[in-house]
Amino acid sequence: MLIKEFRIVLPISVEEYQVGQLYAVAEASKNIEAGGGEGVECWSMSPMRRMEEDETLSPSLSDPSSIRRPISFPLVQSSNTYMDARFMIKIEERGTSLMTEQENVHGLDKSAWDATEIVNIDIGDRSCINQKDYKAEYDPAIFKSERTGRGPLGPDWKKELANNPDCPHMCAYKLVTVEFKQMLVQGKIESFIQKVEQRLFNLFHRQLFCTIDNWVHLTMDDIRRMEEETKKELDEMRQNDEVKGMAAE
Repeated sequence: MLIKEFRIVLPISVEEYQVGQLYAVAEASKNIEAGGGEGVECWSMSPMRRMEEDETLSPSLSDPSSIRRPISFPLVQSSNTYMDARFMIKIEERGTSLMTEQENVHGLDKSAWDATEIVNIDIGDRSCINQKDYKAEYDPAIFKSERTGRGPLGPDWKKELANNPDCPHMCAYKLVTVEFKQMLVQGKIESFIQKVEQRLFNLFHRQLFCTIDNWVHLTMDDIRRMEEETKKELDEMRQNDEVKGMAAE
């Protein structure tokens, strides 16, 4: 089993993220152009719950949902019995408006937390993007929002954000647990999946910020209507189109 916690600081509020994430998920689902066979099937999407600043970070036995919930990315329906291997991937998320890093926000037990690798993702760092993934329209280092005035994100944007009380900010904590029980290849497969998740998180949140002018004014009702339209489009594409999608590196 391989566990990583990805931390992504963003120049938006937790409340804005709840809308922006659902908007970006719907847009990303359509852009995947899934088709044929299983493709991408949109099961459910729900906004990330805010972790209040004074909320305890220890697990709550009476209300486990107060500690963690599955991430709202589209899920790919697939078999978990390939070569008799046991496969599991779980993605959980929390969000806080605190700029200082919080430890063990998902309430893992000590052994699991000690085994968890922390990975910080800087959406303003272009050097972390593969050249084939780079799109200028989704580059926070050059993007400036017309509606909010936020951006571009320079080399010291996190420090500037921490010193600017007027600009919303948050940190998203994405906990990814991967287990692929197959002798000889378990470590390689688990590491590969975590690498793909890091790539997706980076690209997704860069796009989320750079499309802020498209969603910052939307209500949750607007998002729900958009989700229904997206689900219908994806269902039709899965049934009628050829298999498509993003290639692994």
